[in-house]
Amino acid sequence: MVLEKTPKRAQDMENLVVGDAADINTLHKAWIEKTPAAVITTHDDATNIYLTKYFRSLRPDIQILSRANLDRNVSTLHRAGADFVMSYASLGANAIFNFLNKEDTLMLAEGLNIFRVKAPSSLVGKNLAHSKIRKMTNCSVVAIRSDGVLSIDPDPHMPISENAELVVVGTYEGERKFLEIFEA
Repeated sequence: MVLEKTPKRAQDMENLVVGDAADINTLHKAWIEKTPAAVITTHDDATNIYLTKYFRSLRPDIQILSRANLDRNVSTLHRAGADFVMSYASLGANAIFNFLNKEDTLMLAEGLNIFRVKAPSSLVGKNLAHSKIRKMTNCSVVAIRSDGVLSIDPDPHMPISENAELVVVGTYEGERKFLEIFEA
């Protein structure tokens, strides 16, 4: 069952209840008493925290998956009662893990991109700790393949070798900046 507050978004959907998730009557229409799990994905962390606490108080046995728009709210959502919190960091970690292991399932957050790039000459010999990649591009190097060996969560003090391939996560804008800054 899908519960949607905005009627415009609810067009042509089956198994849909239109209403406010904070309203007990709406929750009864959505079968809150019987559902095994709730997925809370509003674009507002305060609302997600409130709904997590509210759902947990209504159903201590329900599985709650909640979205964190800001990474700093992940622990707050867990404290509020979420069993699993989806954040850009966790979605990115799952996407990277699946990508690197060539899994069929690839979970991506909107606007998050994973790309591979041969180690740019401007980074060869430097280490990740001093490369300023994150500061300059908002991208993170999450793995390095060098000499046929894939290092997931690479040592930030290990120099980047000339033959290395970097696996990088960032927004499309971050990828553009990375390529612009480091490929020159």
